[in-house]
Amino acid sequence: MGELEDAVMTRVWKWNRPVTVREVLEDLQQERSIAYTTVMTVLDNLHQKGWVRREAEGRAYRYEAVSTRAAYAAALMNDAWSQSDNPAAALVAFFGMMSEEQRQDLRDAVRIVQGPETPEPAQPSEAPEENPGSATEERGR
Repeated sequence: MGELEDAVMTRVWKWNRPVTVREVLEDLQQERSIAYTTVMTVLDNLHQKGWVRREAEGRAYRYEAVSTRAAYAAALMNDAWSQSDNPAAALVAFFGMMSEEQRQDLRDAVRIVQGPETPEPAQPSEAPEENPGSATEERGR
């Protein structure tokens, strides 16, 4: 995704609702000079690439994200990792670049994916058996 596509998608993801070209344009114009037709073309390209779906509203469209920014980031990481000739080394290098907070986020994510840990089955106790006769004697009293 290019820089302008990312700027447009950032708004679509952040607002988390169907948006118009005009809404995106007005927000982008706070940072840069940009034409309506440029934003319209970018949203059309994102639609063709499958990142947004659109629904006609009068003579215009409303655009909505197909997936989340997290899914996009995951796809980028997966693509980069799958292109490595040594995936294990790539992961080690990637983990080495992470901050402690990011490594904790990674540990949390692994726990979520793996699901709750199942406790080890209880081992039978080595305690001596009770005298079976004593229970009967107790009940008879």
